Parts: sequence; C-alpha cells; structure tokens
Amino acid sequence: MEMSVGEVAKRAGVKVSALHFYEQRGLISSWRNQGNQRRYDRSVLRRIAVIKAAQEVGLTLEEIAQSLAHLPKHQAPDKDEWEQMASGWKAMLEHRILQLKALQEDLGSCIGCGCLSMKSCAIYNPQDIRAEKFEGKTMLTDPEEWSE
Repeated sequence: MEMSVGEVAKRAGVKVSALHFYEQRGLISSWRNQGNQRRYDRSVLRRIAVIKAAQEVGLTLEEIAQSLAHLPKHQAPDKDEWEQMASGWKAMLEHRILQLKALQEDLGSCIGCGCLSMKSCAIYNPQDIRAEKFEGKTMLTDPEEWSE
C-alpha cells in the first residue's frame, strides 16, 4: 500500500519537513508517482518508529543510519533485526552512561578550580592523555581511540 507524504506525516506524528530530512539522510526512501508526488511504502511507518525511538534514547541520526544501512530501503526491521539493533545500541548507551558517571565524579574537582585549562583539566583532558592527538575532542570520544 502506498501512502502520500501527508498521510505518512500524520500517521507517524512527524512534520513533512522531517520526512524530507530523513529521506535526505538516507533513513527512509520514497518514489515519485506519475504526477511527480512522493509516495511511501507502508513499511516506512515502522522505520520512522525505529528512528524516533532511537532518537529518544540519544542516538544520533548517523548512528541510526548505520544501524538501518543493512536493510533494504523499503523494508522495516523485523523482530530479530530490531533485537540486533537494540543490542548494539544498548552497548553504546552503557558506554555513554559510564562516561557521564565519570564526568559527574570529576565535576566536583572543578567547582572552585576555575582553571578551564584544555591542557590539564581533569574533565576535559584527564591525565593529559589528549595532549598530542585529540585537540578539541569531547568526553564522549571512545577511550579506545585515545591509545591509537
């Protein structure tokens, strides 16, 4: 069953501009009918639900696109594919939670310090491990990259 962009937006609870943006980023796809109007397969509703759920837990559109990349463009993930994506996302989220907890612990040392030093700050550059290679990186960088 094919759906218009307005129908999809209404059923998915997103704006038409969001659909266009998702399509531009390769997260969903459409085709044009003879009147040059966008048409979507019904399965796009499930893909949008996956996108919205992933965004809700803090994943970036790039991370979501990587997870959806192995699926055909006009196919929503089935139960097994969803479980596989969710498992990968769980690991990413657990890593971020650990980083945020570490940041929370180090935050106390900053109250009263006021140095804002990019070279010696315990939060921005713990133990000066980014001195040579990682100028400007954030705390959400994967620590495994630090040793490369």
